[in-house]
Amino acid sequence: MDLRGRNVLVVGLARTGEATAEFLLRRGARVTVTESKPREALGSKAGDLVRRGVKLEAGGHTLAAFLGAELIIPSPGVPRLPEFEAAAARGIPVWSEIELAARYLKGTVIGITGTNGKSTTTTLLHRILKDAGRKAFLAGNIGTPLISFVDKSREDHLYVTEISSFQLEYIHDFRAALALILNLSGNHIDWHGDMESYAAAKKKHLLGQKAGDAAVLNREDARIWGWKSEAASAVYGFSSKRPVRRGAFVRDSWIVVRDGKEEDRILPVSEIKLPGRHNLENVLAAAAAARICGVAPSRIRASVRGFHGLEHRLEPVAVIRGVSFINDSKATTVDATLKALASFSRPVVLILGGKDKGSDFHPLRRAVRRSVRSIVLVGSAKEKIRAALAGIVPMVEARTYPEVVRAAAAAASSGDVVLLAPACTSWDMFRDFEERGRVFKREVRRLAGRPAGRKR
Repeated sequence: MDLRGRNVLVVGLARTGEATAEFLLRRGARVTVTESKPREALGSKAGDLVRRGVKLEAGGHTLAAFLGAELIIPSPGVPRLPEFEAAAARGIPVWSEIELAARYLKGTVIGITGTNGKSTTTTLLHRILKDAGRKAFLAGNIGTPLISFVDKSREDHLYVTEISSFQLEYIHDFRAALALILNLSGNHIDWHGDMESYAAAKKKHLLGQKAGDAAVLNREDARIWGWKSEAASAVYGFSSKRPVRRGAFVRDSWIVVRDGKEEDRILPVSEIKLPGRHNLENVLAAAAAARICGVAPSRIRASVRGFHGLEHRLEPVAVIRGVSFINDSKATTVDATLKALASFSRPVVLILGGKDKGSDFHPLRRAVRRSVRSIVLVGSAKEKIRAALAGIVPMVEARTYPEVVRAAAAAASSGDVVLLAPACTSWDMFRDFEERGRVFKREVRRLAGRPAGRKR
């Protein structure tokens, strides 16, 4: 596709929007960026793009910018604005950044999507491939946008790419030669409108494949596993509960990968450093994908043994007077919070709240009744959560994260876990879940630094 002289609209000037605008400029496109934030909030990068010829529309979106475009590239997570519908009605194509990137990229895309576990699985698989000597690059939502790799891409490169439902919504010809779909539960319903639309976006990751490609699907997720009959690719499964004919599973406390009749024992489950059954499933998916890529079992084992997880994913922060403080700020869905709670056998003081994504919090009731001592509520969703969990355990409210940490510490006893697993996004109080997690850790460390006798 020749972009030279074409009018392209980039919607949103976050990291992906900036990378997309840079890419388009290098190919001679006429680039307009529309951003809801005011100009003064966009930083120096916006000024640099304007000096290089980008037309910047800040502080809101105009219909004229959309209808004047020949191609529209929304950044991930940009709301479903009515302007998109108006443009589509005029026949103006809307592509995600990965769709645009894939039309120019050399090499092989390995795409990982799912409601939970994407970042952990993507990082682990990338590490396995790098440790095995492959020319692998970490791309997508977890780090560098895929489009940033295009200019230096080569046919022997592997792009291990975390892909969101937002990006999949706007793909057309995008194809991952190896596609992983980890799990599916209610998420971003406020954006997609309903669960069926959310699932349909994820399903496009599989349906875009061709014969000769491979897919790794969760055998224990009935909806995902049911898609296998529609796949043109070779389908592999992963399961922590039962053997699979082709894929990864657990037998006699070992991870086993099987391809038809051939099978390899990879490593004992006891050697996995990551807590929780959900992380076992992440390792299974990564191991299956690594074997499809031809990585030897011994190399997979070495990489998994050395992997201790990511920041903000069940991350130990400190132990204060016998209470363990755990940062799982990435738990932005109800399902992720349930998985976090299932990782602990000790009583939990649970920190919940943030910006609601249209979630139903009632599924938390059973787990809260079973393992939670008390709840600290924070953020704009706190009243909805309070109503859903009323009458089970004591709940207190906090306005700020210093208050959150002090209230959680006051409610905990020696041997308990204080767990930040909020089941909500951070966007009502923070830029992203990383900032929320780091503020939580800062306040925990401040608490740990106080003299033991000081009132908290």
